[in-house]
Amino acid sequence: MHASASPHARLTALGLVLPPAPKPAGVYKPCLVVGQHVYVSGHGPLRNDGTMISGRVGADLDTAAGKAAARQVGLAILATLVAGLGSLDRVARVVKVLGLVNATPEFAEQPLVINGCSELFVEIWGPDHGVGVRSAVGAGSLPGNIAVEIEALFELA
Repeated sequence: MHASASPHARLTALGLVLPPAPKPAGVYKPCLVVGQHVYVSGHGPLRNDGTMISGRVGADLDTAAGKAAARQVGLAILATLVAGLGSLDRVARVVKVLGLVNATPEFAEQPLVINGCSELFVEIWGPDHGVGVRSAVGAGSLPGNIAVEIEALFELA
C-alpha cells in the first residue's frame, strides 16, 4: 500500500472490520474534540458481535491473547473515531496511548500486550504519525473483567 494513502484508504485496503462504536457505560463521552485534538475515553476489547474479550493476562490469557485483545480495543477506538468524526481522514496523528492490562501481579509484559493497539495504529497512520507517546501498565482489575482498556489522544488534521 502506498505510504501516502489516507487513513480511511489504509483501513479499507487492510480489510479491517470495525466493531459497532461502543456506547458509554457511564457518565462520559466516547470522544471529545477540544481545539485541534480528539480525546478518546477508555475502550475495552469489543468484538464485532458486541461481546468483550475478558480475563486476566497471565492467568486466563497469555501474552499473545492479550495482544490480540489490545488490537481489538484499537479497532473499537477506530470505530468511535469514525462515529464521532465521520472519517479517520480527520485524524492527523496519534499523540498518546494509555493502556491498562488486567494482569496477574507477576505478569510483566504489559508493553508487549499494548503493542497490539500500537501496531494497528501504525498500520493506519504509518510509522511517523501512527506512533505517539505511550504508557502500558498493569491493573489489578478492570470493569467487567475485560482484558485490556485503552484511552488515546489524537491530533486533528
